Amino acid sequence: MTHHDTDIHDVRELLGLRTIAAKIVVTAYTATFALVAWSTNPPGGRWFEFAAWIIVSIGALGLILVPGDPLPTPATAYLTVSGPAAVNLIFAVAPVPIDGLLQLWPLAASTAIYTYMCVRGRTVWAWIGMTTVLASCIIWAERTGQGASYGLSMSAINLAPLLMATFFAWTIRPAAREIFALRRQATVRAAAEAADTAVLDERDAQLTRLDDLARPLLERITGAKPLTEQERLDCQLLEAHLRDTLRAPTLAVPQIAAAARAARTRGVEVVLLDDHALDTAPEEVRDRVIAAATDGLAHTRAGTITIRILPPGRKVLATLVHSTGDTIVRLEYGHDGHPLAPRI
Repeated sequence: MTHHDTDIHDVRELLGLRTIAAKIVVTAYTATFALVAWSTNPPGGRWFEFAAWIIVSIGALGLILVPGDPLPTPATAYLTVSGPAAVNLIFAVAPVPIDGLLQLWPLAASTAIYTYMCVRGRTVWAWIGMTTVLASCIIWAERTGQGASYGLSMSAINLAPLLMATFFAWTIRPAAREIFALRRQATVRAAAEAADTAVLDERDAQLTRLDDLARPLLERITGAKPLTEQERLDCQLLEAHLRDTLRAPTLAVPQIAAAARAARTRGVEVVLLDDHALDTAPEEVRDRVIAAATDGLAHTRAGTITIRILPPGRKVLATLVHSTGDTIVRLEYGHDGHPLAPRI
């Protein structure tokens, strides 16, 4: 799959998670919880608060930066354990009883992470993480003599946004698949239309070129006045040029066309053949072969010169054969466009 295909099928695109606004939200998320952690940290708990903040901040960044749908397994595992890890770091230093719910800020931070995990296709793992957070709260409250019900009551409220995110994911993700399918169909249709348009444009260009080249001579031929020798030569040269464009489209470039016309005017028989090995060659290789063909035509004064682009998969890319009577000179060009050892 190409990079472009990955982009158009990435759910982050559909949900706007790759936009500037998403980066601003994540920045606000990390800054807000940094402020809360700094203002609520108990005596001796600064490093625990900092570690918890680092954990949830990395998780928030991963939600918008990690590609793939659903989230890859390593990122999913990290996000799942980030909530319990951050919460238990705070429980290690939180006073009993707590001064306010803000001291347990990792509850809210992890809820936000699990909410977006649902959207990123990891709903089951989000619920596993949230259940572990709730269990951590219950165990901490029971261990500190506050009762399991207190631990459940202070954390159960976070189930509401996760429940809403779950239903949202069940709704939006099937819709996302349909949207991606429609995008894919639109891309294929646009490519087909572009190809058809290119064919039509090329046909129109060929017709225009043929009209410019052939119409004057055709109109002259239909006249009552006999053709002059020069006009007969022009007809022969035009016929040869049109044959070249059909048999060797890759070689039908202005410089080769001009050199072939000049060679034919000198009485040289020119044969151009194209079996398409040059169609997918790099631009610099095409330039070298075209330059060699042009040079060969320019230096030929008699006989027959045959320039051929070989079929793909051959050891030789192109050949140039010049024959005059009993003498035959053959030049071969490799796939880098440079000439190989000549054969005589």
